Amino acid sequence: MSLLVVGTLAYDTVETPSGKAEEVLGGAATYFSYAASFFGPVRLMSVIGADFRPEDRELLAGRGVDLGGLHVEPEGRTFRWAGRYEGDMNVAETLDTQLNVFADYAPKVPEPFADSRYVFLANSPPAMQAHVLDQVSDDAFTVMDTMNLWIDIAREELDAVLQRVDLLIINDQEARMLAGESSLIKAGRAILEQGPNAVIVKKGEHGAFLFSREFFYAIPAYPVETVVDPTGAGDSFAGGLMGYLASEDRVDEASLRAAMLYGSVVASFNVQDFSLGRFKEIERAQIDERFQEMLRFTAHP
Repeated sequence: MSLLVVGTLAYDTVETPSGKAEEVLGGAATYFSYAASFFGPVRLMSVIGADFRPEDRELLAGRGVDLGGLHVEPEGRTFRWAGRYEGDMNVAETLDTQLNVFADYAPKVPEPFADSRYVFLANSPPAMQAHVLDQVSDDAFTVMDTMNLWIDIAREELDAVLQRVDLLIINDQEARMLAGESSLIKAGRAILEQGPNAVIVKKGEHGAFLFSREFFYAIPAYPVETVVDPTGAGDSFAGGLMGYLASEDRVDEASLRAAMLYGSVVASFNVQDFSLGRFKEIERAQIDERFQEMLRFTAHP
């Protein structure tokens, strides 16, 4: 079933205790679409500059990612981000952000994409997310990400978008900030009152919580002995989760539980190398193997 992602394609420079990677392919839409492509085709909307490497376009297209929504600014430069991880691998120190062509991006959903049944709004200004929602079907299952910046400076617009989406995916710090609660349980339940039908709170290496009006679910993260680069882990989690939901074409308690496990498994591969390095080495079968391990980890005797 059709899955659409709207977000950034970027070039990242990342430093971790494992080393440094310069000008590697990154961006929320990149990680999401590659992760989701293990489960089926993906439609991608973003903006790039003339400096975007042809081999990176070919990489995504080769994964079944439809680039019909990719806008090229011939005089512009692609989004850049530089960050460093030291000690706490769940938190990046941002060294540099250059929005470049993304600064003035006004997404226009191509007519063939407008009927997408599953839509992921990656982290971006709430006004941009609302603009996309105006162009897709009201029947779509819509999921959004956000960040502390928008909670800080665009709260009114963010609150309006929360009223329109089915699921919000955020990390634990953002959940506490959005809800004004120190307890994650209270925060998750408070966010439900702000509009979305469900909320997933990511806790990095400690797993994730899912809150809905019908049930609560908690999972651990898939255990990874050595984390090389956590950049994109959250978007990879979202890609695995939504890729699975779209492939099953249903959203209920059972599918959401399984989708969270798949999201954790896919993210566990992502963190094992810089950029998409580890993803390029695996196939769906290896994801399913870890999924079965997750079932054993979480099963009661």
